[in-house]
Amino acid sequence: MSDPNTQPDGSPDQSPAEFITTSYEAHPDQVGRVLLLYSGGLDTSVMLHWIQAKYNAEVVALTVNLGQPKEDFDVVKGKAIDLGALACEVVDAREEFAEHYVLPAIKANAQYGGGYPLFTALGRPLIAKLAVEYARKHGCDTIAHGCTGKGNDQVRIEATVATLAPELKVIAPVRNWRMGRQEEIEYCREHGIPVAGGTEAPPYSIDDNMWGRSSEGKSIEDLNSAPEDDVFQLVTPPERAPDQAEEIELDFEQGRPVALNGEHLGLVELLERLTDLGCKHGVGIVDHIEDRIVGLKVRDIYEVPAATIVLAAHKELEKLVCTSHQNLFKPQLDGQWAFLAYAGLWWEPLREDLDAYMENVNKQVTGKIAIKLYKGNATVIRRSSPNAVYDQDLAGFSESGGLFSQQASPGFIELWSLQSRMAYRVRNR
Repeated sequence: MSDPNTQPDGSPDQSPAEFITTSYEAHPDQVGRVLLLYSGGLDTSVMLHWIQAKYNAEVVALTVNLGQPKEDFDVVKGKAIDLGALACEVVDAREEFAEHYVLPAIKANAQYGGGYPLFTALGRPLIAKLAVEYARKHGCDTIAHGCTGKGNDQVRIEATVATLAPELKVIAPVRNWRMGRQEEIEYCREHGIPVAGGTEAPPYSIDDNMWGRSSEGKSIEDLNSAPEDDVFQLVTPPERAPDQAEEIELDFEQGRPVALNGEHLGLVELLERLTDLGCKHGVGIVDHIEDRIVGLKVRDIYEVPAATIVLAAHKELEKLVCTSHQNLFKPQLDGQWAFLAYAGLWWEPLREDLDAYMENVNKQVTGKIAIKLYKGNATVIRRSSPNAVYDQDLAGFSESGGLFSQQASPGFIELWSLQSRMAYRVRNR
């Protein structure tokens, strides 16, 4: 497959023009300089070479640091230059990601499908926004990404580009070139492209940042099998976690986690510390069946230690300071917020509207939450807040009275149950 214009079986490649169905997809004649979202992995390394050969185009690589553990960005940049990139920009976006994407998600208790805390979904609109900025900086006419046609990321990235920069075009080679991972490995061999981890196709597709890590593909797709041990590269399996529990305390100010065990920390460092603690104690493994927006139902394994701890603490503190009506209503909006983020609609005005509500509720979410970490569990054991809608005397069995007179209860019960009692008699007369 030395000729990039042929398929692995030697048949002619279809012209990219045949695939153009939207206003923002690039015609080959329009491609002169490409901004490539570059991770240094197999797909984007093949793409860097392939775009130059296929389109006779210049390529500028963009690598975004969102707190991916153990990533050597100097190596990634060097590889891009070696493969012919005109330039490789490495952007440290950890602070922006934490402040403007993860923090709003915390205030919205954001999880999709009851288990996925949206770490990839939150990162993609930021990465695409930066792609637009750097494409304009380098005079690029096209943005390229490595998403497949089966995933959600193509939606998140292309919707962002089309929203923020309608003058830019998009190409998605992996979606069109029909190479499998083994064919990509062969392409690398033929063109001298180094492959991380050797020349065998990696067992799983991985994505990670400071808010979590996902693994999918290969044996994970077998619903009758438990995940193999090699899936877990971040969190210690609970059965191998320490036998001694560890208690931690998180401080929140207006919904923002600000301190761990009394030490005030920036949000990035705090999330990194919580990741280490959660990993140590086996906290944050999620085996999840997920409904993608492209129509597929898939199984993913998530390792989300920091998200598991922070969201558990935030939800508990929110319950303490909110009224029963808020606690019944807000989860509905939380779910809508999570869906918009998951579905690639980050720039939808409704999300900003929901953010305004989340900010208002979180003005009261100040206090301390103590959590016990033990063999995969993060259990809230103590909570306190100056804004708690809670009276210890009323909650207990004392006769102190306070704001509530027990003698008023019979009248309340009669009125509260009036319509239900009447309806019961009507239906059973």
